[in-house]
Amino acid sequence: MRVIQTSQVIAESKFNKFHLLVFLWCFYAIAFDGFDIALYGIGLPLMMKDYELTLVEAGAIGSYTLVGMMLGSFLLGSLSDIIGRKKILAICMLLFSVFSLLAGLAPNSLTFTIMRFIAALGMGGLMPAVIAMMTEYSPKKNRALIVATMYCGYSIGAILASLIGMYLMESIGWRFLYWLGIIPLITLPLFLKQFPESLSYYILRNQGGKIANILNRIDSKGKYQATDDFEYASIKERAKGFPAKKLFSDNRFVSTLAFWTAVFSCLLMIYGLNTWLPKIMQGAGYGITSSISFSLSLGVGQIGGSLLGGYLVERLGHRKVLIYMFLLGAICFVSLSLTSNTLLLYVLIAIGGACTGGTQNLVNPYISEFYPQEIRTTGLSVTVGIGRIGAILAPLIIGLLLATNLAPQNAFMAFAVPSILGVIALLLVQEKYGSFDKIIKTSNSHLETKNESA
Repeated sequence: MRVIQTSQVIAESKFNKFHLLVFLWCFYAIAFDGFDIALYGIGLPLMMKDYELTLVEAGAIGSYTLVGMMLGSFLLGSLSDIIGRKKILAICMLLFSVFSLLAGLAPNSLTFTIMRFIAALGMGGLMPAVIAMMTEYSPKKNRALIVATMYCGYSIGAILASLIGMYLMESIGWRFLYWLGIIPLITLPLFLKQFPESLSYYILRNQGGKIANILNRIDSKGKYQATDDFEYASIKERAKGFPAKKLFSDNRFVSTLAFWTAVFSCLLMIYGLNTWLPKIMQGAGYGITSSISFSLSLGVGQIGGSLLGGYLVERLGHRKVLIYMFLLGAICFVSLSLTSNTLLLYVLIAIGGACTGGTQNLVNPYISEFYPQEIRTTGLSVTVGIGRIGAILAPLIIGLLLATNLAPQNAFMAFAVPSILGVIALLLVQEKYGSFDKIIKTSNSHLETKNESA
């Protein structure tokens, strides 16, 4: 009987049609996640008129959405390590697709809030599962760049929502944006047919036939069979118990808290900028259209930061690149408060996007690789869930600063604080206790013959 080190097969594989299939579905799912999340801010001006909302009521609905995302990240993300990531992804797409459509049909603000909250559960639960799946199935050589590129789908979805809103919303209304959320539901049967389940899920259940089928698609030369002994030692030894408890075991306590702090800082900056950037720029004397264009610059920067950062991570390592990005972000935000040159503002805001959204896109796969397979989605989902607290607080904190009659552009200075906090947090991560899919070498690469007669 052959012993197969499954993690090594994936780590040493070359990117092929199977990897592309996983990538495209993950990109597609996270693009609609980004699209749905961006809808609220884009449609808010017209929605406030339809529902006769006050600023306080509109802000409260936005906060409820973020709370729903936090709960979805905690509940659905952790559940994916128990019932399977593919099932959780399907549930998440079903939730945010159906209930986004229903939100667009809501006759009043209360119904809209309930529908939006349920949709947000799916939005929050999807992201950790997608990242964990892409991390698990990516070849080790290009993993950071592949995951970062996949994560750009989130920013592209948000940019697409902004463009549709800018050019179509005034003529066809805000509800149409939410109706587009039904598209993932239409494609869900095809997703269930084509998308693979996590290998770690099958290994825990000793489903050799399904494991062999996936590995043969990853490495056709291996000729894997259901009778092979597929090993993932850490999974088999630690599969029992509630996954969240294991985030603090095996000397991971300090690193787990450090990741929570880093993601909290990152999401505080991201949602603070997403919520208040147009308002800050309007206060600085720019018109509505120009103010929205700064948001597009922010989104483009997020994509650029993800791609360039992913390239650098493969050469310098996650932590070093992320620390430099947090530091660059701090310098950028201080600079934004000191200049009024329009071209320089566009450039600095794009860099700010790279050092916030781009940084988050890179820290997620870093966290995912740090934890072993059996708690990978749990580790990422709980961390992102904790980070959502920063997202919830961000609009309030920046709003309070602006309410003190602070010069609008000086509000950028506040974003330098979480940037420095992110640097300190990452310096505390103890990589020696991380998993990083360490390969267990055998005498014949990932194959070993077991002598049953011994």
